[in-house]
Amino acid sequence: MNRVFARRVLAAAGAALLMATAAACGSSDGGSGGSGSTKVAFLMPDTGSTRYELHDRPGFEKKLKELCDTCSPLYNNADGDANKQQQQFNSALAQGAKVLVLDPVDSAAAVTLVNAAHAKGAKVIAYDRPIPKAKVDFYVSFDNEAIGKQIATSLVEKVKAKPVPSGSGILIVNGSPTDAAAGLIKKGIHAGVDNSGVTVLGEYDTIEWKPENAQKWVAGQISRYGKKIVGVVAANDGTAGGAIAAFKAAGMNPNPPVSGNDATLAGLQLIIAGDQFNTINKPSEIVGGAAAEVAAKLIKGDKPDASDELFGSPTKLYDPTLVTSENLKAEIIDKKINTPAELCTKEYAAACTKLGIS
Repeated sequence: MNRVFARRVLAAAGAALLMATAAACGSSDGGSGGSGSTKVAFLMPDTGSTRYELHDRPGFEKKLKELCDTCSPLYNNADGDANKQQQQFNSALAQGAKVLVLDPVDSAAAVTLVNAAHAKGAKVIAYDRPIPKAKVDFYVSFDNEAIGKQIATSLVEKVKAKPVPSGSGILIVNGSPTDAAAGLIKKGIHAGVDNSGVTVLGEYDTIEWKPENAQKWVAGQISRYGKKIVGVVAANDGTAGGAIAAFKAAGMNPNPPVSGNDATLAGLQLIIAGDQFNTINKPSEIVGGAAAEVAAKLIKGDKPDASDELFGSPTKLYDPTLVTSENLKAEIIDKKINTPAELCTKEYAAACTKLGIS
């Protein structure tokens, strides 16, 4: 009997050890969740833009740590794969996440994720990209429609600064058709273009926001229209870079003005070089921190402050800033978004000097 009792004691101790080990290892990629912490998921859509790793995630995690000492983040990036994001979302729920901050790969497919979270009593914050057909607990973003209108209006003004030859016009390169934020940017673009008097030669929705897809489409339009293309409204810096690469490959130097968005390092350098006309500065640490503030309030049972309502959900939208070569130093360098050392590498040093950046 003593041997049987001893075996039972050892078995129970072993089971307890396994449970403790599982609890200690229960965080997602990049997370730091311990067994006694309140888990908050931060689920980003893709790695096509460097902003998520370099800006959004650090901004979110820093503010969450400040506001909620019992909270731990569960970070994952879906690499543009909606199925992968669903797995990451379900994993976060299984780990007991109380709040899930979701930047959806596919805004329509994300409805199922929101419903699954609510069924388990978890809260969902739509981040950057809205989920129009689901009522989330909060939506945090920069004003995407305003972004589209700003970049389009700015580019149209640039194009119309000189007489537009008959038969000439612009191209519109939108974002991903599965991204509701891209749809808002597209709406804003048309608000800036449709009554401008400038002809739209062609328009394209860029699958998965991939620059190579934008480049391929623009290359086809160059073959069709050539120098009749007098400008391109591109929805972000990645698609802008793809468009510019297509013009370079076709031997069009200088290329016509091209808009952008996100103020990425590459986009800013293209502006410095004179290849890209504009971009949008929207420091995503701001929206990352705002999402953390909302998450902390939801966990405490408090009502987050909303400035608006979008798609039936309380919303906080932040204003974007248009950047061209004329204000790049003031908006980027002087505000310490990027340093001269980061932007003015050897290839761009001379162009930086011309803009007074040193």
